[in-house]
Amino acid sequence: MISITGQALTLDDVQRVALGHERDLVLSPEAREKVSRSRRFVEELLQENERIYGVTTGFGRLSEVFIQPVRRKELQLNLIRSHASGVGQRLSSPEVRTMMLLRANSLARGDSGCRVEVVERLLDFLRVGIHPVVPEIGSVGASGDLAPLAHVALALIGEGDVEMNGSVIPSRDGLAQSGLEPIELLAKEGLALINGTQATTGLGVLSLLAAERAVETAEVAGATSLEGLRGTPEPFRPEVQEARPHPGQIASAQRLRALLADSEIRESHRYNDPRVHDAYSLRCMPQVHGAARGALSYVRQVLEIEVNSTTDNPLIFPDAGVVLSAGNFHAQVVAQALDFLAIAVADVASISERRVERLLNPDLSGLPAFLARDPGIESGFMIAQVAAVDLLAEMRVLAHPASVDSVPTSGNKEDHVSMGMTAARKARRAVECLEYVLAIELLCATQALEFLKPLRPGRGVRLAYTCVRRQVGPLEGDRVLAPDIERLRQMVHAGEFATLAFDEAEQVAVPRGRRAKDHR
Repeated sequence: MISITGQALTLDDVQRVALGHERDLVLSPEAREKVSRSRRFVEELLQENERIYGVTTGFGRLSEVFIQPVRRKELQLNLIRSHASGVGQRLSSPEVRTMMLLRANSLARGDSGCRVEVVERLLDFLRVGIHPVVPEIGSVGASGDLAPLAHVALALIGEGDVEMNGSVIPSRDGLAQSGLEPIELLAKEGLALINGTQATTGLGVLSLLAAERAVETAEVAGATSLEGLRGTPEPFRPEVQEARPHPGQIASAQRLRALLADSEIRESHRYNDPRVHDAYSLRCMPQVHGAARGALSYVRQVLEIEVNSTTDNPLIFPDAGVVLSAGNFHAQVVAQALDFLAIAVADVASISERRVERLLNPDLSGLPAFLARDPGIESGFMIAQVAAVDLLAEMRVLAHPASVDSVPTSGNKEDHVSMGMTAARKARRAVECLEYVLAIELLCATQALEFLKPLRPGRGVRLAYTCVRRQVGPLEGDRVLAPDIERLRQMVHAGEFATLAFDEAEQVAVPRGRRAKDHR
C-alpha cells in the first residue's frame, strides 16, 4: 500500500505504480483534511465574489475577463475541452499512470482548492486500471503541461477515450464498466487538474530510472569489453579515485573492481605485457561513467523534489488567508535537468561505441576481424557497430537542449516557457538509444570472451556472460542479429545487468610494491 500524502512519494513508488505492480493507493487522513480545508476556503472566497485567476476570471490573455457565478462551472468544462488539443502518438500506459499518480500527489498537498473527490477519482483510475488516451505532443512546459493533463481530465468527466485491458474504448464506457460516474468539475477544479508539470516530470522520472539502470549496465558492458581486450584494471585502484574524489568516479571504479575480481584473463597478462596503458575508452571508464552518475544524481534530486511539490496556479493558502498567482507551473528546473540527462547518456553511449570499435578492429584487439569465426566470408558484428553509430548520431542531436528555446504563447502573456515536455521526450528517446548501444556492446564483448577460453573473466563479468548466453548464443557463423540486439536491449531496460548479484567482498586488491612496468 502507498499512502498519498503529497510529501512522501519516492521514485521507486512511482515506478511500482507506473508498471501496475502497486494499485493499493490510499489518500492519507492528513492529506484529506488539507484538501478539504483548501476547498472550504475557495468556497468562502466564491461567496465573496473575489477576483481569482482561473476561478472567477478567464485564462492566460483572457485573465481580465470576469466570469459571473452562473457560468463558472461552464468555464471549467470549457477549459478541459479546449485544452485537450494534443497530437501525435499516445503516451504509454505506464507514462499515463505516472502522470495521474503525480497529479493526485500534488493535489493531496492541499494547495490547489479542489475537492477530495477529484483526488480520489484519479486514484480510482489507478486502482482499476483506466488509462486516458493522452497524445504526447502539445505542452510547452509552462502554465503546466496543459494539453496532456487536459486529456487526463477529459476522461474524468466521461469524455475522450481510455485504454483498459489493452483496448481503447470511450471514457464513459470505461467508467460504466468500473462502476464509476463522471465527475462534475466545480470552480477551480479544471484548472487544478491541468496546471502542473506532471507530464514532463512523469516522463522524466521513468527516463531517469531507466538511465540509472543503463549506467549500471555500462559498467558491466565496459568490464566485459576490458576483459575481451585483455585490458588492465589498474586505473580503477582506490588510490587513483582518492586523488580525485568525485563520488560518481569512486562508485564507478568500485563497481568495476568488483566486476573484474578474480579474473584469470587479467592474471594471464599481468607480467611482461609491453603495453603501458589502455586506450581512454577502457582506462577512463570511472571518469566518464562517473560523470554520468553525477549528472543523474542531480536529476534525481530535482525530480524527488518535484514529485512532492505543488505546481498549480493560483495557489490556495487557507492558513495565511491568501490566494496567490505565481509560477510554480514553470518546468524550467525539470527541463534543464532532463536536457542534462540527455547529454550525460549520449556520452556514455559514445564511450561504449568506442569500445565496440576496439573489439571489432583486429588492428586494435588482436582478435579476428569483427569477431567473425571466418572473417571475409563472414561479416560478424560489422553492421551491429554501424547500428550503434547510427544510434549515437541520433543521441548527439537529442543532446541539444530544449530548455533554452522559449517561444511566447497565449497572446504573449506566457512570454517565457520551458519546453519541458520536449526535453522529456528527448530524454526518453536518448535513454532508449543508449540501451540499444549497450546491448550491442554486450553482444560483442561476450563474443570476444569466446576467443579467450578456457581463461575465465572476473566473477561479475562471468555472471554477465551467463546472463547474455541465456538469451543469445555465441556467434558460430553469420546470422540475423536484430533479434539478439532486441532481446539484450530488453534485458538492459529491465535492469537484469544493473542488478547482477556479486558480493562486494569479492573485490581484490592488486599487490602493492611492484613496479608499474611489471604489472599492468
